[in-house]
Amino acid sequence: MRVFVTGASGWIGSAVVPELIGAGHRVVGLARSDASAEALTAAGAEVVRGTLDDLGVLRGAAADADGVVHLAFKHDIAFSGDFKGAGEADRRAVEVIGEALAGSDRPFTIASGTPVVPGHVATERDGHDPDPAAAARGDAQHVRGATAELALSLAARGVRSSVVRLAPTNHGEGDNGFVPALIAIAREKGVSGYIDDGGNRWSAAHRLDSARLFRLALEHAPAGSTLHAVAEEGLPVREIAEVIGRQLDLPVVSVPAAEAGSHFTWLAGPFADNRAASSTLTRELLGWEPVQPGLVEDLEQGHYFK
Repeated sequence: MRVFVTGASGWIGSAVVPELIGAGHRVVGLARSDASAEALTAAGAEVVRGTLDDLGVLRGAAADADGVVHLAFKHDIAFSGDFKGAGEADRRAVEVIGEALAGSDRPFTIASGTPVVPGHVATERDGHDPDPAAAARGDAQHVRGATAELALSLAARGVRSSVVRLAPTNHGEGDNGFVPALIAIAREKGVSGYIDDGGNRWSAAHRLDSARLFRLALEHAPAGSTLHAVAEEGLPVREIAEVIGRQLDLPVVSVPAAEAGSHFTWLAGPFADNRAASSTLTRELLGWEPVQPGLVEDLEQGHYFK
């Protein structure tokens, strides 16, 4: 297939592109900078210049493709506090790409996140929880959940749409997400902390395993599928803190919930959540089996601490 990929030079996209090319697909990647364009060319992909705001570019590239993988998200403005604006841009992109693919039965796979489901491990059957009021306020889970529901609704319009929900940490060498942020906080504070008893759990996957799932979804997922890129169902965050403390030779301490905001700053909320998730149904549906190192093994290799 000729596959249009947004976010093609990002953390997940830079693994998805070689995964697709290695399987014999042609990739056209969206690039918003010269550096991104050069990286895509070096990886063997074609380049189309533009951003998520260039809706005409998105429409044309999707119309010319045999399938689309949508990974781009305005993380820069989301982390600056405008998650609502980032979510609105994401939704417009999905709408435009969906319109271009309508009635074609071509595949359209987008990235989202595994949900926080109080009381049990999240599964693919759990909805995307797009509470309109919460989405209007810019709540991260609800904003992205509403866009995921939009993508799945395209199945009724002749698009083989699917949503790949990513674990909170997609680890690997070069990671710049939650785990490096925790390491930076530990270095700054002089202790590796967890909140209260640290028993809440995070699911995890290596980004190369996640990339393979995006390819399988593009190739085989039935219309309207929700999939989980989860290799490890849930690691207690205390274990993550213990590895960080061991690697940095720092004390490992419990941070009371009342002090979590001052200690972990923006990471306090996500780090306190129970983000355990299962991928049993995804594995049964697509035969996906993670083969890369787990999070603790990856951390023990030391590259996160150089």
